[in-house]
Amino acid sequence: MKRRIAMSMLTGATLLASTLLGASPAPAAQPASAAQPAGAGADTSTDVPTNVPAEFGTDWHDPLTAAPPVTKPSVKSCQVTVAEAQFRDFTPYKGTYTPPEGCGDRWSKVVLRMDGKVKGRQYDRLGHLQVGGVEVFRTSTPEPSPDGIEWSVEKDVTRYSDTFRRSQDVEMLIGNVVDDTYTGVIDVKVTLTFYAGRPAAGTPDRVLTLRDGTLTTPRNSERIVAEVYATGSGGGCEEFWYLSAPEPAPYSCKADGGPYREVQIKVDGQLAGIAAPFPHVWTGGWSNPFLWYVTPGPRAFDVKPIEYDLTPFAGLLNDGRPHRVEVSAVGVPEGQSGWSAPVNVLVRQDAKRAHVTGRLTARKVGDLTNSSTYTPGSEHRVRTEGGHRLTVAGYVDTSHGRVTTTVRRSLANSSAHRWTDGENLDALDATWTDDQSVTVDGRGPARTTRTQRTYTMDGSITIGADDRLRTVLTLGDRAAVVTTEGGRRISWSWLDDTVEGDAAWTLNVPRDQRHAVGTTSERYRLYGSGDVGGSRGSGGCYDRSVTSLQGALTEDRERC
Repeated sequence: MKRRIAMSMLTGATLLASTLLGASPAPAAQPASAAQPAGAGADTSTDVPTNVPAEFGTDWHDPLTAAPPVTKPSVKSCQVTVAEAQFRDFTPYKGTYTPPEGCGDRWSKVVLRMDGKVKGRQYDRLGHLQVGGVEVFRTSTPEPSPDGIEWSVEKDVTRYSDTFRRSQDVEMLIGNVVDDTYTGVIDVKVTLTFYAGRPAAGTPDRVLTLRDGTLTTPRNSERIVAEVYATGSGGGCEEFWYLSAPEPAPYSCKADGGPYREVQIKVDGQLAGIAAPFPHVWTGGWSNPFLWYVTPGPRAFDVKPIEYDLTPFAGLLNDGRPHRVEVSAVGVPEGQSGWSAPVNVLVRQDAKRAHVTGRLTARKVGDLTNSSTYTPGSEHRVRTEGGHRLTVAGYVDTSHGRVTTTVRRSLANSSAHRWTDGENLDALDATWTDDQSVTVDGRGPARTTRTQRTYTMDGSITIGADDRLRTVLTLGDRAAVVTTEGGRRISWSWLDDTVEGDAAWTLNVPRDQRHAVGTTSERYRLYGSGDVGGSRGSGGCYDRSVTSLQGALTEDRERC
């Protein structure tokens, strides 16, 4: 079958549909320095219904994830409504943000909350929220039941405090199509809650955006970090870039170099940062929305930006002139659209110096390797191995001395894609690793933060002779972060967010004859040297599992 199931069609920043084929992940082995910690605390469970339906009906449990809530301080707070709109087409909501009254202009934390509801029939959609041109939130939506669903998303947006101190234009878009068939109007409200108190150490002083592709930083910038909300979209194959096959493979999504993708950032034409894109699966993905009605894949409701430490380029950027900053997705076929990559730049300034000077001292670019080999047979196969390395270093002369920053990043991708004629079997087993270390050496002992990210996808879609489609899938989002000072570990965290699903439904029949069944579970584990779990965690331990069957919540368990 040649993907005659509704394909995902992201136009610009909007996901029009996402029911293509996919892949599923098996848990990857953890690197030695990221060994899984032992859990702590008692095992507690929330009461869940026992009357599970035999198959999906017209209603199901409201969407939820196992991720921890945002930790909120017990101090005075003020709330502002940023956007309130019903999205039924591609008209963006436009409004004005006004800072809160009664909580000052410095905050210990700022928390964004989006509440949504939708009913009827609708595809999943991709949306964004910009305040003063700064992308503060990117999300996708769940697909509704005929009877209607409600859901909410929270995000710590303290890093954008500089933007929130002034009145700003607001734009929000969740592009949508509403007609006689797709009836779901997406109704959302977004608020910001400001908590009084001193900002945490490291909160950026300035939040900048690009102007006509250029960046002009304050001349006293001493730390510069770019963040890019990179999503494969645009409809068609780039939403499912990890399945691309090179010529001459007889596959419906083609790319000369196969599925290897890499998000690069350049400063004045020089490669300044590399990253592995996260393999998002939206809530209609893998040809099977029944997997995602209750629990989405990792990051589907809260798209996280890629971060690039550009501090080694601060000496160049601090000359008061505009510098060209370009972001691109390597591996996308020439002339093919499909990637959205808005850029914010977060800056910390030296309050005691008007001009911070410096110099880029090293830039070592490794060879980008990418081998994607097609092997024909009763099962067609594409094997891909790719990777890249980059090291950049530079110093700035600050009011507290010379500070040298060295950034090392190493990427790797390994995948095995197999399918049969007609793509009635389509399977993928893929792993991406993104290993970064940032060493800051100035007054006092050198401090190094190493972050090891691993993304996994392992699964298959099969279509039987009875037109019964079955998707079996596992997705993994893992990260280990260790900070050392003078060679001594001073902080650490370990994350494992794993979603597993198995769902089936009958094609080419009316909706009430699909006889859809499915189970999806998520286990979100986060351990660390500090408070990692908000109100649901216990110190440095957060461990929660949720499971749904035919849309009924059957497990909600906490182990910390």
